[in-house]
Amino acid sequence: MTVADAPSPLPASPAGPDIAALRARLLEWYDRQARVLPWRVGPHGRALGQRPDPYHVWLSEIMLQQTTVAAVGPYFARFLEAFPTLEALAQAPEEAVLGRWAGLGYYARARNLHACARAVLALGGFPQTVEALQALPGIGPYTAAAIAAIAFDQPVTPADGNVERVLARLWRIEAALPAAKPAFRAAAARFDGGARPGDFIQALMDLGATICTPRAPACALCPWIEPCGARAAGDAETFPRKTPKAARPVRHGLAFVAEDGQRLLLGRRPPKGLLGGMPEVPGTPWRTEGPWSLDEALPHAPVEGAGWRVRGTVQHVFTHFELVLVVAHARVRLPRGSFSCPVDDLDAGGLPSVMLKAARAGLSAGVAGKPVGERRRT
Repeated sequence: MTVADAPSPLPASPAGPDIAALRARLLEWYDRQARVLPWRVGPHGRALGQRPDPYHVWLSEIMLQQTTVAAVGPYFARFLEAFPTLEALAQAPEEAVLGRWAGLGYYARARNLHACARAVLALGGFPQTVEALQALPGIGPYTAAAIAAIAFDQPVTPADGNVERVLARLWRIEAALPAAKPAFRAAAARFDGGARPGDFIQALMDLGATICTPRAPACALCPWIEPCGARAAGDAETFPRKTPKAARPVRHGLAFVAEDGQRLLLGRRPPKGLLGGMPEVPGTPWRTEGPWSLDEALPHAPVEGAGWRVRGTVQHVFTHFELVLVVAHARVRLPRGSFSCPVDDLDAGGLPSVMLKAARAGLSAGVAGKPVGERRRT
């Protein structure tokens, strides 16, 4: 059954809050309270004729998938330093793109980002419709709608987590996530059309991020306090409803941290699969049947007879499983021409977060009296 065929979870219009009045109240609030974000043209800039840069909007939306605004800000700035234009990104080697993405996680996004930049460059620019945007690599239904609305003022209302929470409380939508997604899309679609669609969706996002927060929502400051059903019922914090999550399975591996006092030996993940193409601390495969002992892991060591010693374990949570890595360390002579990075500037290696954890655990004794894994201050 399609979303259009599904029964509406909301009161049939015109019952319930007046949509035009809701839009007007929220835009008035946004004009006063809009967050200042590096990729955003705020309401005052728009009033002066400034337009959002589609490249910035697209990049920010990809970065914000599974990540917070606070975390994305510094990465966005550093990414633009390296790739200030769509053309620069499209023409860069994939390895350079992955290196700048390191730390944001979900690395398939970076590979799709690179492929999408090349596709858009071939088209001569970003298409403006949801359908055409969704045909590009790495752009799904939500992201296509967000770019269309924010960059091109298309009359669509995408629903991210913040927007879903606002709508669930406004109409007290009882359906539980993740099955409630069609209900939230139906609720968001009620706002399609009307003036300033780009500002309106960003206003909804800001409302969820700053006022209608998951815990202790600031209802007294909300422009929708009067029509909000959950506020009236006194149960706002119980929305959106969620189906209890199953426990994540645990996988185990062993990482070999090999260094010569100056540089850390690195490998590279296979091009396909989790962390595909990213630099790594060499190690064993990841398995579910229990931890690796050092003796059974030695056939996977990058350097034989190196006097490996276990230094501890690190844990990292991926979307669908938790990884526990035993970390072994050895001081070695690195092979000539080997892939490596400085031990006192691990950021230069472009390591993903889980590999940074392993490297820092293995190097925890420090090198030449300096803390390891941190960029030296100048």
